[in-house]
Amino acid sequence: MARVGKEANLYSIMESASRRSALRWRLALALLLLSLFAAFGFQSLTNAQPGSVALRIIVVNSQQEAQQILDRLKGGEDFATLAKDKSTDPTANEGGFLGEIQPAKLRLELQDALKGLGPGQLSGVVRIPAGYAILQVLQAPPKINIEDEHPFRTLPLAGVGSVRIVVDVDGFNEARAALNLYPKPDGWNQDIGKLCEIREQSLQNAIGQIQRFVAASSQRQLGELEDGHSLLAQLWSCMGDLDQAVEHWQAAYQIAAAHFPKRVARLDEVLGTIYLQRAAMDHSAIHTPVDGSRLFPMHAAAPYLKAGDSEKAIQYFLRSLRQQPDNYEVRWLLNLAYMTLSKYPGGVPKEYLIPEVAFASKEDIGRFVDVAPAAGLNLVTMAGGAIVDDFDNDGLLDVVTSDFDDCAPMHYFHNKGDGTFSDRTAQAGLGGQLGGLNLIQTDYDNNGCLDILVLRGGWDVPKRNSLLRNNCDGRFTDVTRQSGLAEPVNSSQTAVWVDIDNDGRLDLFVGNENSPSQLFWNKGDGTFEDISQAAGVDRRAFTKGVVAADYDNDGYPDLYVSNLYGGNFLYHNNGDRTFTEVSRQAGLLEPRASFGTWFFDYDNDGWPDLFVTTYYLSVEESMRSYLALPPKAETLKLYRNLGNGTFRDVTAKVGLNRVFMPMGCNFGDVDNDGFLDFYLGNGNPSFASVLPSVLFHNREGKSFVDITASSGTGSVGKGHGVAFADIDNDGDEDLFVVMGGAVRGDRYRARLFENPGHGNDWISLKLVGEKTNRAAMGARIKLTVENGGKRRFIYRTVGSGGSFGASPLLQHVGLGRSARIENLEIWWPTSNTRQNFSNVGTNQFLEIRESAKSPTRLERQPFRLGGRKRSAALR
Repeated sequence: MARVGKEANLYSIMESASRRSALRWRLALALLLLSLFAAFGFQSLTNAQPGSVALRIIVVNSQQEAQQILDRLKGGEDFATLAKDKSTDPTANEGGFLGEIQPAKLRLELQDALKGLGPGQLSGVVRIPAGYAILQVLQAPPKINIEDEHPFRTLPLAGVGSVRIVVDVDGFNEARAALNLYPKPDGWNQDIGKLCEIREQSLQNAIGQIQRFVAASSQRQLGELEDGHSLLAQLWSCMGDLDQAVEHWQAAYQIAAAHFPKRVARLDEVLGTIYLQRAAMDHSAIHTPVDGSRLFPMHAAAPYLKAGDSEKAIQYFLRSLRQQPDNYEVRWLLNLAYMTLSKYPGGVPKEYLIPEVAFASKEDIGRFVDVAPAAGLNLVTMAGGAIVDDFDNDGLLDVVTSDFDDCAPMHYFHNKGDGTFSDRTAQAGLGGQLGGLNLIQTDYDNNGCLDILVLRGGWDVPKRNSLLRNNCDGRFTDVTRQSGLAEPVNSSQTAVWVDIDNDGRLDLFVGNENSPSQLFWNKGDGTFEDISQAAGVDRRAFTKGVVAADYDNDGYPDLYVSNLYGGNFLYHNNGDRTFTEVSRQAGLLEPRASFGTWFFDYDNDGWPDLFVTTYYLSVEESMRSYLALPPKAETLKLYRNLGNGTFRDVTAKVGLNRVFMPMGCNFGDVDNDGFLDFYLGNGNPSFASVLPSVLFHNREGKSFVDITASSGTGSVGKGHGVAFADIDNDGDEDLFVVMGGAVRGDRYRARLFENPGHGNDWISLKLVGEKTNRAAMGARIKLTVENGGKRRFIYRTVGSGGSFGASPLLQHVGLGRSARIENLEIWWPTSNTRQNFSNVGTNQFLEIRESAKSPTRLERQPFRLGGRKRSAALR
C-alpha cells in the first residue's frame, strides 16, 4: 500500500503546531486543504508599478510533485524549462512568467512566501486554489509577450478585492483534505467501490484524531481549541450530522466570545447559518414535501415544522448585522429565516428588509407545479447530474441521475406512460455506479440505443469516468476500460459528444480541472484514441464547461471551453481533425471566472450564439442584482454571433447583466413561442448559499425577463442537473432539476415542474442519422413558420443543451400561436445533404431519417404527471 509520510497523521500535525498562532495551526492542519471556492475578485496584477516584482510560477497538482520540482530547481535546473514541462498554469508556454506584479495584490499566502526573497531566489511550496505553487523572483522581466493568450492569467493568485465571499459552513474542503491525507492503495481512484470505502475511512479517521486533540484541552491554547471545535463542526456537517455540527460550533463560539471578541461577528453568521440549515433538513419538505415548500418566494408556503432553529438563526443573524449592517449576505439569510416562519415580510426589521418587489416577476406565463413525488421520482441526493431521454426506445422519456456522494448509486427511473416512474436502477445494472457529478447521453456506437457517460471528480480529487454502453435489453455495461477512456484519471464534470470530422461517428471532448482537456476520436470499433495534443486542444485550465457548435456555419463543429480561472478558449475546427484557438479574434476571452455555457440561437437568425455564466462565490452579489445595485463581480454573458467569425457582448442590451451562482443550467422553450428560454440552478457547497434557482423568459430574441416568482420554479437550495423535456407527451416542455449540495448535510429532493401549458403550437422531431451519426447530434433544423400572416424562421441543432444537465435529443420546437409550417429543412452534416418538407402539420411527433422522402408520424399518447386524469387530445 502506498502511504504518505508523517504528515498524514492529523494528530501529529496538531501536536507539532501547538506553539503556532491559531491561523497558522489551521493551515498546518489542513496541509492539503483545497480552497477551490476561493475569492474571484479580480484586479490587474500585471501592470508594472513602483514596488512591482517580476515573477515566474510553476503550479502542479500535488504537494509531493511540487517538492520534487523544488529540489530540482535548487539543484540548478532551469525554472523556465521545468515550467514548460511540468506546470499546469496557463503561463507554462512562457516558462511560467507571470509578469511584473505588485505583491500586495496577491493572495496572502503568496505575499508571505515572497517576503525576504531577492532576485533569483525561490519560494517554498505554496498551496493556492489551482494547486501547489513555486515562485521565483527575477532580476528583470524576460523579453516575451505574455498578453496575447492569457490576459487573466493571474486570476487564481488575486486577492479578494471588493467582492464579499460567502461564509464557509459545510465541511467540503476539510473532508477533501482528510481524503488527501489518508493513506491509499495504488489505483484507488480507478475503483469506484474502493473510493467509497476510503472516503468513509478518511472522514472517520480525521474526526477521531481531532476529537483526541480537543479532548486534551487543558494542554491547548484557547485559539487552537476553538479551531479544533470548528474543524469538527465542519466535518460533522459533511457527514450529515448537524446536531454534532451545532454542538461544536457552539463550543467554538463560547471560546471566541470569552477570549477572541473579533471573531464573534463571523461566528454569529456561522451559527445562524448552521441553525437555518438544520431547520431546513428537519423540515418535512425534504422527504414528504408540503405543496410549495422551499419554493420561492417562500412566504406563501407552510412554515417549517420546527420553528426553534429558525428562531435561533434569526437571533444570530441580528447580532451579526448589528456589527456589519451593510452585509447583504446576512440580510438575505435573515429574510429567508423569517420566510421559513411565514413571518416575511412583516416580521423582518425594516432596516434589514429585502422587499418583495425585488423578486417580483415582470411577466406571468403561468405557474408550474412540482409533481416529482406524485410521479414516483422520490429522489433525495447531494449534487448530481440529470438526463431525460428515451433509453429503451418505447417512446417515453426516462430519467437518469447521478449523486456526488461517492457511496451513492446512480438512479434510472423508467417512464411507465401513466404519469409515474418506476426505479429500475438494479435491473439496469447501474447500482454499482457510485458517485458522479454530471451525466451526458448519446449513441456512441450507432446501435440505436442511447449510452451514458458519467463524469467524476469535479471540485474534488481525480476519479475515473464511466462509459456505460446500452445493451438494448434494458441493461448497461461499463466499457470504460475497453473503450480506452479509463486513463489518465482526472477531475472533471464536463464533456460533449461531437463528430469533429463528419465521419458519422461521435467523438468525445472532455474538459478537466488543472489538467489538459482531452479529445477522444471514435475509431468505430468501440474504442477511442486520444488525439488531444495532435488536434491542438490540450490546453491546461480549470475547465467547468465544454460545448460544441458550428459557429461559423462552415460545416464542421467547433469547440468552446469555459474556464473558472483565466480566459476561455474557442477552438475553430480546421476540417482536418485539428483546431485553432481563436477566442481573442472572436471576442470571447471573457468572463474571467466562468462556468456553465452553451450555444443556442436565441434570436433565430441562423447563427449559434453563446451564453456563459460567471461563478463568484458571493451571495451578496446576487442580492445586489435583485436590488438593482451596481455589481462588483462579472455578470452573466450573452454573446451574439455576428456571422463573420466574431461575437458581440449583448448582455446589458438584453437585460442579463446580473450576477448569480449557477451550476446546473440548461435551455428550452417554456411557452412554445419559438424562442429559447433558460434555467439556472444556483449555489455552492456553503450552507449559506441558499439562493433560489431562476427561470428567464426570452422576449422574441430581444430581451430576457426573470419569471421565477410567477412561474413557481424558484427552488431554494442547490440546483444542479437541469433538463427541459415534454415528459408527459402533452406538447409542452416540463422542467426536471436535481437538487442538493456537496455534502451529506445538504441533501435535497429532485424537482419535476409540470408545465401549465400556453395554447401555442409545437412540433417534436426525432432525427435518425444513417451516414450521419445515428443520434443525429449536430444535425440542424430550420423551420419556416407563418403566424397570423407573418413569416419567420426558427432554428435548432440536435444536442442535449447546456453543459450541466441533459435534455432529450428529441427536438421539441415551439411554433407560437396559430402556426403554419411552410417548410421544414434538415441539414445532415456527414452526407452534407438537405431535406425539405412542405406543409407539415403542427402539434405532432415526427421521425425523420436521413434518406427518407417524407417524415413518419409517431403515435404518442399524452398523460398527466402523477397519474392524474386528463384529456386524450393533444393541445
